[in-house]
Amino acid sequence: MPLSVQKRREKQKAELRSELVDAAHKLVQEEGYEGLTIRKLAKRVGYAPMSVYSYFADKQDILFALAEDAFETLARRIEEHPSDDPIEALRAVMTEYAAFGLGNPNEYRTVFMTEKTKLPEGRSYEEMEEGNPAMKVLISRVEACVAAGKLKGDPRAIATMLWTVGHGTISLLITFPFYPFGDPQAYVKRMCDFMLASLSAQDISPLTETPVNC
Repeated sequence: MPLSVQKRREKQKAELRSELVDAAHKLVQEEGYEGLTIRKLAKRVGYAPMSVYSYFADKQDILFALAEDAFETLARRIEEHPSDDPIEALRAVMTEYAAFGLGNPNEYRTVFMTEKTKLPEGRSYEEMEEGNPAMKVLISRVEACVAAGKLKGDPRAIATMLWTVGHGTISLLITFPFYPFGDPQAYVKRMCDFMLASLSAQDISPLTETPVNC
């Protein structure tokens, strides 16, 4: 059955948006945050600048789109490394997160180190998190560690603490390459071991008094 006119338009719009996101990734990889402008993005895909505004209200909307796309890529990379040992499965999350950041420093800076001052128009935080498969797999692997008795406490709090340390480690390795950290991958492993050892020795309480669904 042929697609209706509305379905065809929706499909075409989704394809064009995907093309813009792909082009934005390339701009960021080549030129960093400063290189990502509506005008440059429009020129790269051969659109008029006003056409880009039909898909993204401003630069921050593009950043959120890049983040969502990066989280999907990261989740796929993590899921390529399952393990029967829940701690090793969790370690793979941190390892792949670090590999993604260190392998794409311009994109990491833009996606993870640029202030997001507001949510995209019409989107709630809950909707944003629902669309973040990387955080979902991190929390699910923490939950497996808790179920196996390897870690104790609130899975979301544990996941957030791991993310915090992982992000700090990668950010420093990217922004202070001259500091004598030693081999970057070895330093990432050291920090991961340190954090997991610290967490395993504690019962981690929730971050807030109000429970948050994982």
